[in-house]
Amino acid sequence: MADITVRALTEEDWETYRSARLEALTESPEAFVATVEDEERFPEQEWHNRMTRSVRLLAEVDGEQAGVASIGEATTEEEPTVAELFGLWVRPASRGTGVASALVKAGADTARERGRTHLTYWVGSDNGRAVAFASGFGFRPTDSRRPMRVVSEDDGEEEICMILPLTGDRGADF
Repeated sequence: MADITVRALTEEDWETYRSARLEALTESPEAFVATVEDEERFPEQEWHNRMTRSVRLLAEVDGEQAGVASIGEATTEEEPTVAELFGLWVRPASRGTGVASALVKAGADTARERGRTHLTYWVGSDNGRAVAFASGFGFRPTDSRRPMRVVSEDDGEEEICMILPLTGDRGADF
């Protein structure tokens, strides 16, 4: 069995994050709002800024990059106890090996350590595999929806916000 480790990257690791992020955008462009062409043009300072805005998690399998995810503040100021999991991506060769699970667990641990009581995760409402994956951790669907904005806000695709209680609920202990 492969040894999966997940670590939080520091600002000094910006090039490692940039490499993983650009690989994710190249391999799975449909999964992200951003494009690899846009992000390749970001100046170094933008990558430094990104490292300080959110916690960037890197999964490695036997010392090789295998996936990435981010933990940030919820998108509304009305929810100061909520963190958001976003940008989750796993290299195709590492899919189905527990890497995504390790990233989600590390993300939940990070949010909990920062005093958050809930973790949200936006997934495509038509992506049954992603909804099932999140549900397996105890994430539950909410009534919140938003356009995916993959092509445009009018392309009809939408995301659903799923939420995971991090304290006092069976879903908090995976």
